[in-house]
Amino acid sequence: MTWNPEHGVRGPLEVVCDESGSDGENLTGGNTDVFAHGSVSLPVEVAAAYVQEVRDRIRSPATEYKAGHLLREKHRDVLEWLLSPSGPIDGHAHVHLTEKAYFVVNRTVDLLLGDGTEALALYREDRPAVGAQRWRGFLDAANRLLRVRLDGEADGAVDGFFRTVDDLRSARPRSQILERLATARPRADAYRARLLEGPPLIPVLNPLLPAIVHTVAHWSAGGRTVRVVHDRQNMLTEQRIAWIERQAVRAGAGFEGMELVQARWDPRIQLADFLAGIARKVASDVLNGHVDPVLVELLRPYVGPTSVWGDGRSWAVLWPGPVDGVAPAPSADVNFAV
Repeated sequence: MTWNPEHGVRGPLEVVCDESGSDGENLTGGNTDVFAHGSVSLPVEVAAAYVQEVRDRIRSPATEYKAGHLLREKHRDVLEWLLSPSGPIDGHAHVHLTEKAYFVVNRTVDLLLGDGTEALALYREDRPAVGAQRWRGFLDAANRLLRVRLDGEADGAVDGFFRTVDDLRSARPRSQILERLATARPRADAYRARLLEGPPLIPVLNPLLPAIVHTVAHWSAGGRTVRVVHDRQNMLTEQRIAWIERQAVRAGAGFEGMELVQARWDPRIQLADFLAGIARKVASDVLNGHVDPVLVELLRPYVGPTSVWGDGRSWAVLWPGPVDGVAPAPSADVNFAV
């Protein structure tokens, strides 16, 4: 079955989304090191036919198919068919990737220095110079500093973070960004104090919300207005959807609104789930030095160039564009005037 988008109706472009790799606020110690947000734009009946074809080819008794079904080696032919040029979702799908460790660094630098763009230099230049053990301690401490949940004393996370900054400075004494971070204690204290007043509207460590903004910007290129249909998420409250709309407008994207539905009611969400889960696994393998050339080649056309990715070696594999063109997430620090 094939579908020509020129046969579609005029008006807002309906884009259907799902994610893979969510570990809550535990970005540095969770089950996954990549977050993926997949989106497709297809009529419901076309998506239903494609999902049925996946079921007919795999022939699993499962009620709901997930990306894991396609990632099994015995179903490799179905996986390659799904992603192939002129295949079911070719030209009708997109995936935004987030390297979680870099996202934590980006959010930390943005919060403490007011400019997340400097995070890339810290990640690519200072990280390999300080050693794996010191860097791991810094990442974990940064994750604890930013997370909404308060564990123990309110200032414990702040003390722990700046101890790791001092540790990095001892290994990298001439790093200007580390020196600047070391002086940012007042901003860190103010951030943690604000958390005591109540949870923020936009959790700094949540990659889903900025990923949706990037997704809307991608699909609205050329002046289209986008209406998002998303798998139901507790994170997507009315207030946060309104924040997404404001961010989309600031980015010059057209946003018509969002509808939340359960995956089993919309086959397009299943296709978005397939893409997000496959992309997360392939990208994670590449990040860890395990490259499947065939799958990487098939995935590349779907990967968004504004994915939040810090590791230059793996990004050069995942996307053929300039490595330095990787864009950071839109600032999530909209809750605090620190």
